[in-house]
Amino acid sequence: MYTLKKSLGQHFLKDENMCRKIVEALPVIQGQQVLEVGPGAGAITKYLLQLPGIDFKAVELDTEKVQYLEKTYPEIQGKLINQSFLDMPPPFEGPFSVIGNFPYNISTQIMFRVLEWKDQVPQVVGMFQKEVAQRIAASHGNKDYGILSVLMQAWYRVEYLFEVHEQCFMPPPKVKSSVIRCTRLEQQYDIANERKFFNLVKTAFNQRRKQLRNPLKPLFDKEYLQDSLFTKRAEELTVADFVALSHKMI
Repeated sequence: MYTLKKSLGQHFLKDENMCRKIVEALPVIQGQQVLEVGPGAGAITKYLLQLPGIDFKAVELDTEKVQYLEKTYPEIQGKLINQSFLDMPPPFEGPFSVIGNFPYNISTQIMFRVLEWKDQVPQVVGMFQKEVAQRIAASHGNKDYGILSVLMQAWYRVEYLFEVHEQCFMPPPKVKSSVIRCTRLEQQYDIANERKFFNLVKTAFNQRRKQLRNPLKPLFDKEYLQDSLFTKRAEELTVADFVALSHKMI
């Protein structure tokens, strides 16, 4: 068998209906490349391996789980990458979808990695701690709306799909879980300079309770800072507002 490693945030799904539901949330077409992040003991892996006509790979840091998967699912031979998702290069040439019951302790970093690869990743289906899922999906004006909300929604349409009960896991986690789907926007925002845009969003939310004029002072001309927009707080701005603001930065 295998052991659960708390240090890797391992809580394995045991509810078969939920496993199928997560896999069904990923629209697949013939020839599609799919990467599973953190297959663990193979709860959703076994259903992904049954999908016809896809090019499948999985990345798993835990060597013990890699050995378990290769022994339990012989058809996965040659498809497993024994590495951290955060350290690996893109696993495919061309576009690939990402799916997984993401390790909760690195789930936010996983999404920042997806953003680095956004030109290659048209779709993500992931299970997160509920609060993280809510944060990614939150709209402006919502207390959960923050850096990750704006950055993900600048390139993806985010759908909050469903929640997963603690008893669906072994061992049951002490937190609630939710599944979201991110689909790359067909009509992209006009982001002229990604580095400036990232800096703007992070700087604005670093002092989220203050009017934007305070944290953003170093990024804009003094005259432009008189605009009424700067009397708002970061969570009041839409993604489109942030994009428009990024064009006015020094």
